Amino acid sequence: MDDLMKSARIAVYNCMGVKKGENVLIITDEPLRKIGQALWKAAKEIAGEAMLLEITPRSSNGEEPPPMVAEFMKKFDVILIPTSMSMTHTAARREACKAGARIATLPGITEDSMKRTLSADYNKVSERSLKLAKVLSGKKTARVKTPSGTDISMSIEGREWEPDTGLYHKPGDFGNLPAGETYIAPIEGTANGVIIVDGAMAGVGVIKKPLKLVVKDGFATEISGDKSAKDLEKAIEPFGKPARNLAELGIGTNDKAKIIGNVLEDEKVMGTVHMAIGDNKSMGGQVSVQSHLDGILLKPTLEVDGQIIMKDGVLKI
Repeated sequence: MDDLMKSARIAVYNCMGVKKGENVLIITDEPLRKIGQALWKAAKEIAGEAMLLEITPRSSNGEEPPPMVAEFMKKFDVILIPTSMSMTHTAARREACKAGARIATLPGITEDSMKRTLSADYNKVSERSLKLAKVLSGKKTARVKTPSGTDISMSIEGREWEPDTGLYHKPGDFGNLPAGETYIAPIEGTANGVIIVDGAMAGVGVIKKPLKLVVKDGFATEISGDKSAKDLEKAIEPFGKPARNLAELGIGTNDKAKIIGNVLEDEKVMGTVHMAIGDNKSMGGQVSVQSHLDGILLKPTLEVDGQIIMKDGVLKI
């Protein structure tokens, strides 16, 4: 068995817990066709019915699939979505979960990343992510600082921390593969400060020169740096002000993940914090926009209600 098929079987059997008689849908597009086919081959070994559906590549992360695909998704027990653009933050994905499907998205995943990160011990990743969510539950304010100059505070009062465990075994469960983070949607309009993205940025890749985002009353009002800053501005410009919403604060919990310039893996790296701008409807927020872009911060210190959760990239719990 080659390593790609081994990883596909881990995704199907372990992460999704597919059982005999269940119906499985794989949604892919041309750039990730080989990975989609591997997942389909693994699924049809056990599923009652396994279907492989290839759609036209979307033009941005968060863009909806065709309406007929969105309706089709509601009919399946399990859905795996390896596509070049993310379907994570789409109404189609949310509605399929409401209908009972358990779903994993694998946006932009590479063969190398799949082979490496799906070899993680997901029981430990799950335990770590759940523990963080439990410790952080009920907190009111968060502050993030980094050696490169990040200093930003926000309210998280009343919002739930969500653990992305990599184990999606109950109807309606959802997450990424590779998994490994605990995240929250800060209260809209409350974030103020400066974010220095020095690890990687969705749509940009590994950061060569840090990106600076000035956040005022919950929105990234200024973005500066080298050409990558212009690329980021260009990516969010079609979606207007909602795409500048400070959407997410997340903590990486996957010890096998590395920063490679693919945000799917980058945001899961142990010892990092990530923050995103754009859509947060999928994580309990109020902003729905067809854009969600994560930036990864290195060696962060995270303080929640005065408690140090992470110090210079080292978890303290």
